[in-house]
Formats: sequence, structure tokens, C-alpha cells
Amino acid sequence: MRAWLKTILALAAAALAVALFRALFFTLYTVGGDRFEPVFKAGDRVLVNRWSYGLRTGGMNGLFGYGRVFADSVGVGDIVAFDSPAPGGEGVYVCRCAALPGDTVATPEGTIVVPGRAATCAPEDYYWMQALGEADTIDSRLFGPVPESLILGRVCLIVYSHDDSRPFYTGYRRGRTLLMPY
Repeated sequence: MRAWLKTILALAAAALAVALFRALFFTLYTVGGDRFEPVFKAGDRVLVNRWSYGLRTGGMNGLFGYGRVFADSVGVGDIVAFDSPAPGGEGVYVCRCAALPGDTVATPEGTIVVPGRAATCAPEDYYWMQALGEADTIDSRLFGPVPESLILGRVCLIVYSHDDSRPFYTGYRRGRTLLMPY
């Protein structure tokens, strides 16, 4: 009976440690679709460093105010993961930061105008996110600047890649394991 109880306690402690590690330090996300080509392919599992811009605290269900412990700034060119900024939107997006708060956003076609907003990242703590693929429009051109409070962290590694249309044991892609996305 004692050995059984020790095993249960060890498993519970390990599960708690893994859950805390995932919630506080690193999280694994799956890239969906091909709109992130050429950097990411559909099925890539990417590791996001949740401490890269400081630990995100509060802002959950309006219980506590938003804040970051050991805050650091997002840089232009960083590939970041963020929660969907669409009202009622679900999911996580991966985009490259193209402009910082206060920057003006322009393309070869002209200045980008987001309906109902000026083409800058003002107000403070808003970032312009650009899709990684050329033809993709699921980025700040569609939903406007992204508030810092939605940024989860910096994508730091492609852990592995799996073609989800193939069986579990045959869908792993060679050459797409432990890759840096930069």
C-alpha cells in the first residue's frame, strides 16, 4: 500500500511540475495551414518562450489587471505567438513583428489603412504583426494592431513537424526537427 501511494504522489508531483513548466516557461503550439510558408509548414510544433517578453500576469476573466513580471520589449523582426485579437476569437497566431508602438506602417502599394483606425501602432503598447507568407492577409492588415496584453511570447524553436493527414507513425517529416525559425 505504501509503494502504491508513493507512486501516485510521484506521478501527481510530476504532472504538476509539467503543468507549471508549460504554463510559466514554455508552451508547444501546432502551426495550422500553409500561410506561414516558407518559415513554418502546416503541422510544425513550435516552442514558445513565455518569458521572452516577461511573464504575462492577470487579465484573466477581469479578475486581476494585466501586467508583466521582468518585462522586455518586442523587437522588429521577432516571430511572436499571440492570442487572437478578433472579438470572441479563439486560437493562437504566429506572425513577425513589423512595427513597434508609434511607427507608421507602409507597403509598396501605399500606406496600410485599417478600417476605423489610423495606420500607426498608436496607442501605446500596440504592435503591427505581419504574416510570414507573402499572400497571407491574416495579420494586422486584417485585425489591426495587436495589444501587448495578447502576446504570449517569442517562437524559439521548431521542435518537430508532423503531417497530420498521414498516420501517426509515418507522418513525421525528416529535416524539420529542432530548427531555429530565424
